[in-house]
Formats: sequence, structure tokens, C-alpha cells
Amino acid sequence: MSDFVLKRSGRRLSVVVTVAVIWLLLALAMVLLDASVWVIWLGALATLPALYDIVTGRVSSLVLSDTMMTWQSGKRTGSLPLSAIKTVRLDTRLDLSIKATLILHTGAKMRLPLDAVPPSAAFEEALKQRGILVERHHFRLVG
Repeated sequence: MSDFVLKRSGRRLSVVVTVAVIWLLLALAMVLLDASVWVIWLGALATLPALYDIVTGRVSSLVLSDTMMTWQSGKRTGSLPLSAIKTVRLDTRLDLSIKATLILHTGAKMRLPLDAVPPSAAFEEALKQRGILVERHHFRLVG
């Protein structure tokens, strides 16, 4: 079976366009609606993590082979043999992002970095092909 590979860069066109659109809307709010400067700065402050990803070109990846799962998010890396994983829990959050938690046979839990989690349908299928149980939970407010 071939490896399941996800690789993302912070310099994606969608990230650049999103930051540009937000800044344009903030500028229009300031000019047309006479929005307060501190409100504009607060809105611009929310774009700083995305701007940091654009400038640094931070890479996120996940590789799922027949024996190992390896991930990277910026400078954070991790790997785990598939034999150590009991269940993978996929939680859909209110912002529609997916949180992936690896539940190990020892009872310990490991969370994958959000930017290293692949689209849920493809990830779930790849896990099931390798014999890993997947739990799906939608819109939990706690946990």
C-alpha cells in the first residue's frame, strides 16, 4: 500500500488572499464606516499568525505509511508506530476544523498539530485501510 502524504506550506495562495481580503475590509471599514483605529488594529492583530506563516514559509506535513505515522508542524515533529495506536479520534470543531487525537494502547493521548491534520474523509479512509479504528465526533463544546 502506498504512503498517505500531506504536505502544506504557509505560503499557500489561499492564506495570502485571505490576509489581503481581511486587510482590505479593515481599510474599507476605517475609511467608509469611520471605524475606530483600535478596532482596526485588533482586527489586524488577528492576522499576525497567518502573516508569520507567509513570511517564514512554515511547512506542515503528515506521512502515514504501513508501519509508522510521522508529522511535522514548523519545528515540532513526532512519529509513532501504528502498532502503538489503539484509536484515532477525529473531532469536528465549531469552526469546522478537525482535531485529531491519537489514543494509544497505554491509555495516553497525543494530539496532532491542527495544521498537520489532513482532510478528514481521506485521512479516515487511509487509517481504516491500515486497520486503525477511527472514532468521529461532531461539534463537541468541551474537550
